[in-house]
Amino acid sequence: MSKWWGKQTRKGTPVVVKMENPNFSILEVESPDSALGPVDKDRGKNAKQFTWVLLLRAHRAAGCLAWLGNGLWALLGTIKNRLILGQGVTVENDKSTKGRLLYRIILGFLIAALAFLAFEIIAHFNGWHYFQSHGLHIPQTVEIESWLHEVYVGWLMFRAGYIAPLIQSLSNFCVVLFLIQSLDRFVLCLGCFWIKLKKIKPRIEGKPFKLNDEENPGCNYPMVLVQIPMCNEREVYEQSISAACQLDWPKDRMLIQVLDDSDDESIQWLIKSEVSKWSQKGINIVYRHRLVRTGYKAGNLKSAMNCDYVKDYEFVAIFDADFQPNPDFLQLTVPHFKDKPELGLVQARWSFVNKDENLLTRLQNINLCFHFEVEQQVNGVFLNFFGFNGTAGVWRIKTLEDSGGWLERTTVEDMDIAVRAHLNGWKFIFLNDVRVLCELPESYEAYRKQQHRWHSGPMQLFRLCLPAIVASKLTFLKKANLIFLFFLLRKLILPFYSFTLFCVILPLTMFVPEAELPFWVICYMPVFMSFLNILPALGSFPFIVPYLLFENTMSVTKFNAMISGLFQLGSSYEWIVTKKAGRSSETDLLAMEERETKAMSQPHLHRGASDSGLSELTKLREQEAATPKLAKKKKMNKIYKKELTLAFLLLTAALRSLLSAQGLHFYFLLFQGIAFLLMGLDLIGEQMS
Repeated sequence: MSKWWGKQTRKGTPVVVKMENPNFSILEVESPDSALGPVDKDRGKNAKQFTWVLLLRAHRAAGCLAWLGNGLWALLGTIKNRLILGQGVTVENDKSTKGRLLYRIILGFLIAALAFLAFEIIAHFNGWHYFQSHGLHIPQTVEIESWLHEVYVGWLMFRAGYIAPLIQSLSNFCVVLFLIQSLDRFVLCLGCFWIKLKKIKPRIEGKPFKLNDEENPGCNYPMVLVQIPMCNEREVYEQSISAACQLDWPKDRMLIQVLDDSDDESIQWLIKSEVSKWSQKGINIVYRHRLVRTGYKAGNLKSAMNCDYVKDYEFVAIFDADFQPNPDFLQLTVPHFKDKPELGLVQARWSFVNKDENLLTRLQNINLCFHFEVEQQVNGVFLNFFGFNGTAGVWRIKTLEDSGGWLERTTVEDMDIAVRAHLNGWKFIFLNDVRVLCELPESYEAYRKQQHRWHSGPMQLFRLCLPAIVASKLTFLKKANLIFLFFLLRKLILPFYSFTLFCVILPLTMFVPEAELPFWVICYMPVFMSFLNILPALGSFPFIVPYLLFENTMSVTKFNAMISGLFQLGSSYEWIVTKKAGRSSETDLLAMEERETKAMSQPHLHRGASDSGLSELTKLREQEAATPKLAKKKKMNKIYKKELTLAFLLLTAALRSLLSAQGLHFYFLLFQGIAFLLMGLDLIGEQMS
């Protein structure tokens, strides 16, 4: 080894070193050997260097092992505190009958897996390895050593004859679905690559709104209604209203509706005060609060569109409470409607202020970047249709009226109106370059509830829209796209095969080795698909492995939600407002403060502010100051039973794979089981009050 280590090549030019002391002669260094002396001395020095390198590597390995040991010890301590002692945790309350049924099925799988594992351990230590090779050997009656041996052989025969074919058939079916969905993702990525290569994007031709009239420069601008639906949004109401009031659009051509569905009177007072403040600055803004709050967001928007003054407006821009559009948002979106009477919707992209807050937000950012960059952009360019994202979009009001308006029949009113508008022949445009700032859920509980609504609503809508799609005047290809791609493949098949293949079939194949999953299904295809998904967010590439595990972990929530929506269960009608933290980046806060200062310094913004209005604003501020601040609730972790049960099922299967020396399966099941364990113990993201 020292000879290999000591190999050196002659590089560079000879160096002449002149010593300052005249008693020494000039030394010419022509090579490493001549400078370092005899070969034996050089070998000794290189051996020392090699020893130090080995010690350094050993130190790093010891540090890595210590880090893994500390992490494992901390995880075991958390399991003890939360599962055994129950310190500071609450158990997930699943009201859905289907959710409880799914939990019982998974629990049954876990109990059976533990029994099979115990049986396999006994068989392993007794040397009963009849089904380890393709040359199966069933012992005859004379070879039976005991009743336990007889039972084990009977189980092997039943397993090979009846259970394995069923699992293998289901496995093959899921693999086919996996390949179809992977092909769809690959085609979408090719479409996105083509868009980037050809630089295809919607463009505004010329200046659509000319300032011909000097006395009234905004007369050519269309009338725009801006709606901000919110419900108990204490953390974000102020910044969303402020951003909407600073939109660069003629003030007499724009009206802002703050649609407050809050049931907390203190929050209502705060929002009224904020609206009054901007009204005193000359902004055309109104506050609306429904006495009968039915239909969630769809009911709120429907109530606002029934106002008499709405007929004077041509377009409506919608922003959820945590969205902060830039001042030029309307200037970049509304002009696309010019001379395009068939255009019904212009959708902007979302941008996230807290995408680097924790691991959960980083993984969400990967998913949503792919959704906007690839899915929405490709569908917008090639099909002129995509699902409305519910916010950061501008609708032509005639399109809403022609499509039946907002309906309260599902919890995905945005997708509902988009599908009905598409059936009526309206076209959509997606602007990938126009971004609106918002925030991602920072806790697993909030994200889980959001995903349940996003995956149960589409299945509920599919049942309602299927007859209308079949009877519509759309071409066969557009009908096929709606039914098979938009609904079935991307909303139903994806959560079904992801949950069934990686959370059920793969663990079962450890106990039924006659049914096998191909190597590429476990390793190559998931990694390749994760790589495609992460391409729009290349900065998140180091998180590709956690992303793969996270997506498989979320499949249980998405599968449960899909079943609830498909069979019209009670949980599919639930709408829980996603918890926000009210975060803003430092640059956005500085820009907002600068815009507010500039707006307050303009004299014309103070017109119409009467003494009574100012006194009312003062009273509102006093009311805000007098309102007692809510005491901070103790943050509690939740225990999610389905995720925990699946964690123990996967870890049990990992032990079985270790017993049969299946290396790849062991590592996948081990890390996937740990991922489920972390989710089940609520160890990802922030905790909620």
